[in-house]
Amino acid sequence: MLKNILVLTGSPRKGGNSDKLADAFIAGAQQAGHTTVKYATADKRIKGCIDCQTCFKKGTACSIPDDFSELAPLLEQADMIVFATPMYWFSFPAQLKAAIDKFYSFLISKRTLKIKDCALLVTGGDKDESNYEGIVTSYKLIARFLGWKDSGVIIVPGLHDKDDILKTDGLKRAEALGKNIL
Repeated sequence: MLKNILVLTGSPRKGGNSDKLADAFIAGAQQAGHTTVKYATADKRIKGCIDCQTCFKKGTACSIPDDFSELAPLLEQADMIVFATPMYWFSFPAQLKAAIDKFYSFLISKRTLKIKDCALLVTGGDKDESNYEGIVTSYKLIARFLGWKDSGVIIVPGLHDKDDILKTDGLKRAEALGKNIL
């Protein structure tokens, strides 16, 4: 079954390691016939959730006017979500985390997303993969809570400079994951 895949990126560095990882996944998914949308959260102005519980009551997913109003319809159209991000302080960057926090609007308004599958593509400067446990655990808890099936986690550690990922097999692994999405 072909999927509509939403790839949320978290890096403010255009063309950086996690951005290239997202593009490799997208290339593989498109080769397999899937539709993809890449949404760069770092380029958007998404404020944190304030738990006002007025989600979808004023014509938009969130009552706070920000760019989540353009992301919400993409979430509603997606069959799969992929987080492609650098690890900041053992978790998601603030820009991506704000978008994730606003997924709450669908819960509070009892609107079911059709997303069934998810994946995590993460890069970082730390060479020790055990230090990625925080972001991986957060991702897996989000997936479990929302009833999403984990389709894969790719960690590419030890990256500092913008093109360091080119010296790894990370892009090849991300493309293969995209190609093998069922």
